[in-house]
Amino acid sequence: MPRSLLLPFALRALGFVLLLAIGCSKDEPSRGPTPAQASSIVSAAKPSSSAAPDSSAAKPAKPSGRDGNDPLFHPENATLTAPDKFRVEFVTTKGNFIIEVTRAWSPHGADRFFNLVKLGFYDGVRFHRAIDDFMVQFGIHPEPAVNGAWYNAFFPDDPVIESNRRSYVTFAHAGKNSRTTQIFISYVDKQRRLDKDGFSPFGKIVEGMNVVDSLYKGYGELGPKGKGPNASRVQREGQAYLDAEFPKLDAIKQARVL
Repeated sequence: MPRSLLLPFALRALGFVLLLAIGCSKDEPSRGPTPAQASSIVSAAKPSSSAAPDSSAAKPAKPSGRDGNDPLFHPENATLTAPDKFRVEFVTTKGNFIIEVTRAWSPHGADRFFNLVKLGFYDGVRFHRAIDDFMVQFGIHPEPAVNGAWYNAFFPDDPVIESNRRSYVTFAHAGKNSRTTQIFISYVDKQRRLDKDGFSPFGKIVEGMNVVDSLYKGYGELGPKGKGPNASRVQREGQAYLDAEFPKLDAIKQARVL
């Protein structure tokens, strides 16, 4: 190539590389499926059934609040083994629903869910990502300090025994062995891509699926096709961020093992 053309060519190439770098640095709103959180919050995916529940976000700051001895700050102690079958009732701003868990479907997932409910982790949690014809995702605590404590509390993957179908409940993840606290409920059947990507259901809705269907979906995804919450900010800022910018989101008042 003539020398007179080398400099312009090199500059164009450098510009292309910089554009790629900028494009790859965008926040991914879901952990619900990069591991930063066991459930990478919501990945900046399109609001369709092809999007994956994400579970990762920037690690939240750890402001003071609860006493340091509060069990919610010690995921290392959340080691109870779940019963073979059990039910959990969720009392929400739209009504109640019940999840029946079958431990054999996803033993590690069932154990983590059982421990989180026993600790009261889901009380006050918002349904921060609800998408028509896909799923509703939740599991980021309203207190940033609690999110910080669970940020790296990963637990092992389970093989996919049951398929992701309408009313089935599954932990979000961001890659291998990256599940933590976020879960999602499928709105539709035939979510085979989620099966292939290792999303292992641990239970299903047995009462109140109409309540799950009615959860507020007006915000959608974050990005050009939606105005949903930024998962990283939910992690770092908690309820204050959601109250100020997403007041219509439904919430869990209480979750308890029946």
